[in-house]
Amino acid sequence: MEFSIFDKIYYSMETASFNGLLKAIFYILAFYFIIKFLARLFLPIIAKKVVEKASEKFQQQQQQQQENKTQNQATEKPKQKKIVGDYIDFEEIK
Repeated sequence: MEFSIFDKIYYSMETASFNGLLKAIFYILAFYFIIKFLARLFLPIIAKKVVEKASEKFQQQQQQQQENKTQNQATEKPKQKKIVGDYIDFEEIK
């Protein structure tokens, strides 16, 4: 019995089966539920740490601004007004 090239390709290919489809669906669902479970465990912890870091950074920035403000107030000298002369009120000519 002699096989043609088409027959060799046909016999070497795997055919899709119902069991293979069920396996693929099972793996997809298992992966989805595992990820969902892990997200419920770890996302609140991660979110809490992110919020804590942001609040610490905000507090540090507030402190630095207050320190800079007090330093600027202490080092600035009040500006003296220049006295140029008398104020003259001009009237419009029509």
